[in-house]
Amino acid sequence: MSLVHDHEQTIPKGALASALVLVMTALALTTLVKVGVLSREAVPAVVRTEAHVAPAMVRQLSFTDRKDGAVVVQDVTTGETVRVLVDGVPGNGFVRGVMRGMARERHIRGVGMAPPFTLTLWKNGGLTLDDKATGRSIELGSFGPDNRAAFDALLPGGAS
Repeated sequence: MSLVHDHEQTIPKGALASALVLVMTALALTTLVKVGVLSREAVPAVVRTEAHVAPAMVRQLSFTDRKDGAVVVQDVTTGETVRVLVDGVPGNGFVRGVMRGMARERHIRGVGMAPPFTLTLWKNGGLTLDDKATGRSIELGSFGPDNRAAFDALLPGGAS
């Protein structure tokens, strides 16, 4: 009895053809967007500007780490402590995670934590967190209603 031992690895022709179609489609769509045949996905900030959507509520916030690991959120305008974010409380982890990313961006650019962050509720229902020091803006509604609610709670009155 002889055993045939073959090291040739073949890719099924159907799978190879599908992969080629996928790559070609992606390149074609990218090209069509680039040359202006297809429009880009809407950018919320641009849509708001074009539609003249005004802010419904704006709050300038600072985030300060405490020695016990909690994060103190303060309204920069009034000096009021808005919330103390501790581990284990639903929603706090999301806010803390977003702010870690924002702080990392500031660190990379050599900006400290002194400039406030701007939390804006827009009249069209959008909610954004902006960092004027780095130019970064986060559309908070894109993370789902529970995560958005964690930031809504930082607005005056506690929610939008």
